[in-house]
Amino acid sequence: MARLTLQNVYKRYEDGPKNFFGKPLKLNDYAVKDLSFACKDRSFIGILGPSGCGKSTTLRMIAGLEKITDGKMLIDDICINDLLPKDRHIGLAFEDYALYPPLSVYENLAFNLKAKGVPADEIKKSIDRVAPLLKVDELLDMKPSALSGGQKQRVNIARAIIRQPGLLLLDEPLSHLDGKMRQTLRQEIKRMHREIECTTIIVTHDQIEAMSLADTIIIMKDGELQQMGSPLEVYDDPVNEFVAGFIGEPPMNLLHSVIVKTQEGFFFSFRGSDLRIQVPRRYYSVVSDGMKLTLGVRPMDVFVTDKASSTPAPVAIYENFGDERRLSIRVGDYHLNLTTADDVFYKSGDIIRLEFNSEKTHLFDAETGAAIKYPENT
Repeated sequence: MARLTLQNVYKRYEDGPKNFFGKPLKLNDYAVKDLSFACKDRSFIGILGPSGCGKSTTLRMIAGLEKITDGKMLIDDICINDLLPKDRHIGLAFEDYALYPPLSVYENLAFNLKAKGVPADEIKKSIDRVAPLLKVDELLDMKPSALSGGQKQRVNIARAIIRQPGLLLLDEPLSHLDGKMRQTLRQEIKRMHREIECTTIIVTHDQIEAMSLADTIIIMKDGELQQMGSPLEVYDDPVNEFVAGFIGEPPMNLLHSVIVKTQEGFFFSFRGSDLRIQVPRRYYSVVSDGMKLTLGVRPMDVFVTDKASSTPAPVAIYENFGDERRLSIRVGDYHLNLTTADDVFYKSGDIIRLEFNSEKTHLFDAETGAAIKYPENT
């Protein structure tokens, strides 16, 4: 169990091609910039972001595998900036399993404890405790070459927690697995976290992993913290256009718009389209005629309706996924996507009428991408 705090942490590489895409970073390019956050004891944190955003670099700095350029890292109020990895009381599982091929699963789990001089009977007790948590207790006599990818990753994670670390770090642990196995192992990791009561940080680019596993999500872009909050907070109240488009499957519709004022009120208009959508009255205090902004609305908050007062539009694309149907409506240079459970077939060109859940729409500044806030009592 441990509390982790990062205070204004920077990481800059000065000796060659170090970024995700293999391009050399300039001396003033930071892989991580002014990163600050705190993890509560026994919490489950998900660090989420696209490839190259600095999330794995952050994890490696916490583990002590990368030296920070500036800032401060603390575990339980103890500065760990200069502590060796072995002295940080952490467990670490990478996306690559890195098991020792000549050794059995039992010997792989015992390796680090044996290296520290732990007696054999204590090692056995630890393995007997941990192996059932990850369902590897029936694999102990097998060699890694006989294991599936999912089994190898279970062993990899079990090896990380065998020493009872205060902080468990998981770096893309499910990225090599197929969809079914990913879902199964997600459930196992969630159950394991509850049982071992260890502060856990998982790094992933997969939002489903982060949303389903973590209590708190940290979203990064270009080495910078974008938003930190519960899965529901980052989903329902994104702080900027990047977070809004990154969180959610299918992703949020983000449509560049110009506000038009008429006798009936304010409307969203879109270049190259005759579509007009009425601006919810709660936004009237922050919009003005001719104002440029980005309208955000999730596909499940756009509905097909038969109301005569609703917005008519032609269907561009129809997809049937069995449990849901997805429609795409051409809006100028963009596609407005919506989902429906209605068992109705549409073909390209069909005219449907649209209705928006106005309480679930979002506005973003056209230049900065920041969320436009409005008074709650309007």
